[in-house]
This record gives sequence, structure tokens and C-alpha cells, in this order.
Amino acid sequence: MTDDAVRLSMIGQILRGRWRLLTVIAIVGALVGAAASLVLSPGYRTSTSILLQGPREPDELVTETKVATSTVVLDRAAGSLGTTEADLRDTVIAEVVDGNVIDIVATAATPERAAQIADRVAQEYVAYYAQLLTSSSGASTQVLQEKREQLRQQVEQANNRITELHGQLSKAGQADAAKLETELESLRGALNEAAKALDTAGTTSTREGVVVMGAAERPTDPAAPTGPQLAIGGALAFFLLALFGYLIAARADRRLRDEAEIAAALGAPGLGGIDVPEDPADRTGRGPLRWLAHNGAPLDLPRLPATTQDQQNVRYQRVLAKLRQRAGRTANLLVLVAEDDGPARRAATRLAETDPGLRVVELAAGRPTLPAETTAGSVVAVVTSGLRTPWELVGIAEACADSGKPLAGVVVTRRVRLTGAAKTQPERDLVGAK
Repeated sequence: MTDDAVRLSMIGQILRGRWRLLTVIAIVGALVGAAASLVLSPGYRTSTSILLQGPREPDELVTETKVATSTVVLDRAAGSLGTTEADLRDTVIAEVVDGNVIDIVATAATPERAAQIADRVAQEYVAYYAQLLTSSSGASTQVLQEKREQLRQQVEQANNRITELHGQLSKAGQADAAKLETELESLRGALNEAAKALDTAGTTSTREGVVVMGAAERPTDPAAPTGPQLAIGGALAFFLLALFGYLIAARADRRLRDEAEIAAALGAPGLGGIDVPEDPADRTGRGPLRWLAHNGAPLDLPRLPATTQDQQNVRYQRVLAKLRQRAGRTANLLVLVAEDDGPARRAATRLAETDPGLRVVELAAGRPTLPAETTAGSVVAVVTSGLRTPWELVGIAEACADSGKPLAGVVVTRRVRLTGAAKTQPERDLVGAK
């Protein structure tokens, strides 16, 4: 391509010109996605909700989710389910939802197994929570009794001090009475606080419990990503990667399309263009691969309208006329074509059949070398549009210069489609070719 940015029209050209290969690549991507679903698809997923009673802090809820998926809980559940703790750890998670609710989420290959795992883990978590609650109740009761005893002692001391102050207040003077009344009010406030604390210690319960809100529902559909989703995603990913690769290749393509550019790269005058019908033999590959392969033409090469045999004959006549005008005569004139250039070879062969003075010579485009020819005075190159890079054309020109045979001209062949009538019309001799 040129240095211009790749336009959106290029995508349309790629889709029209490479749709077969893109379709096969998309199918391969779908197969890869379907195969990946055997590993990546989680299966069926369900959950059991557990309510934590009483006020809870956010950090406490997060801690409870870790307890629900702890080794102790999962190991007990694994024993009941006939599996291992490691397997459950890969399929069970706990997460905090709205309020004081946590969900035990389980994933399995079948809906029944997923629901069974979620219910069992939830039951083992509730049982473990109750065990922790029971084991801590003894220590909590002892602490509570000690606290209540301390509060009783404080109340008793406050009452004794109040009695003493009342006795001193009756005997004290006016100044001492005000001071004793202030101390008395302070003791009364402390006594009230101690009494409230004593009541709270006697009525406040310990840690609240947890309740399972219901059995897990059996899922009806597999959890995402499902097998069809992965297959569609794989097809789309492969398709986009192939499309992106074609865009990069089109951007990096430096093959020449224009007749004037091809003639300038070879350093020879252009003799005109020849329309060559498309031929399936130009496709690369073997067997079924030929159906996918293309003729090697750039995607942005303009697609010429269909041509007839008479129109092709006229172009051949004009090329031969210009060649005679420049070379004077065509005796022992070499016609150079690259080995991999099918359209140019067919055009050169037809020119040689029309004018016996022309002789076709094929050469490798990578390392072109002309044969040791003493009788030929000059050569003419036949090149297909959009097939050769500038450096390849420069190599052909240098090979001609090294052999001492100047280029008399350049003929550019262009791929075209035959019309329906032309496909059945026999090829006629060129009128006035000789």
C-alpha cells in the first residue's frame, strides 16, 4: 500500500477477497473455544444464603466469609460429600451480600451436585459457628460473674461512703457542709452508673447466632462462560486477529500497481497494458488448499471490468505495434517473465505465438540471471500489476544491464474476468500482428 492511512474500505475489500480463508479461520477459532470450554467453563452454579443475627460490623462479615471457607468447614463438608477439601476449595466461595447476609456459592458439573455442595457447606458452617459459640460461652460467663462482683463491691463502697458523709454533714459547719454535699452528689452519680452497668451485665447476652435462609436452588442453565459462549468468542477472536493481520499485511505491502511506476522501476518505457483472464492455475497450494488460496494480487488492486476476446486482441495489437516502433524489428527479441508470474507468462507466450521473432525467457525473480545470448539485441519485460516490489524490478533491470541487453520496453499485464460470451468464444489470431 501507499503511505496513506488504511481506510475502512480496505476492510470491505478484505471481506470480499478473503472471505473463504476468514471463514475457515473463524471455524478453527470456534473449535478452539469449544475445546477450551472443557477446561474454562465452570458448569452449574448456585448459592445458599446465611443470615448473621444481630448488629455486625463490615470487618466481621468479611471474617465470617473466611470462616465459612476455612479448612475445618470444608474438610467436614468433604467428608459428607465423598470428596476432598482441596476439591471443595476450588469450587466453593463465600461472599458478602446486602445486610448481614453471606452467600455460600458452589460450582459443579451438574445442578444437583452444585446444590448439594452449597447446602452441605452452609450446614457445616452453621454447626461450626454454634460450636465456637458454645465453647466461648463458659469463658464469657466467668468474665461476666467477675465483672458483676466488681460492680457490687463498687456499689457497696459507695453506699458506705454515703452513710459516712451523712453523719459528718450533721456535725460540720456551713463551709464543710457545702464541700460534703458536693462529694455526696458525686458518689450518687457513680452509684447510678454502677447500678446501670450491673443491670446491663446481667441482661446482655453473648454473641448472636446464624440462620440458613433456605436451601440452594437447582440451576437450570450453566454458569458463564458456557461452551457456546466460548465457541462464539473463539470464532470472533480468530476472525478479528486474521482481519487485523490482513490489515497489517496490506499496510506493509510495497508491490507496485501503476504502469508508470513499474516502468520507472525498470528504467524502460511502457508499451501498454494487456488484459489476461484470471486462471485457477495461478492459485497456490494443493488439493483443498487451492480453494482457500488467492491469486496473490493486492487487496486494494482495482478490479477491472469483464473483458471480451476482441478487446484483448486490440490490446495485443497495440503492444506489438509499439514494440516494432521502438525496436525496429522483433527478430531475436527476448521476452522476460518471472517464473512465478502466471499471467505474464501466458501473455508472453501468446505474443511469441503471434510473432515468431519473439522468444520467451523465464528467470527467477529473487536472483534474475539472463542466459548467455549473443544474437538477441534487446529484451522486453512482461510484469503483472501488483506482483513485484520495486527492488525486484530493479534486480531484473540490473540483470539486463549486466548481460549487455537493454530493455526495449515494459508490458504490464492485468488480471480481468471474461464475460460469459467470451468464455465460450474461441481465441482468434491477432489481426495485423505481423
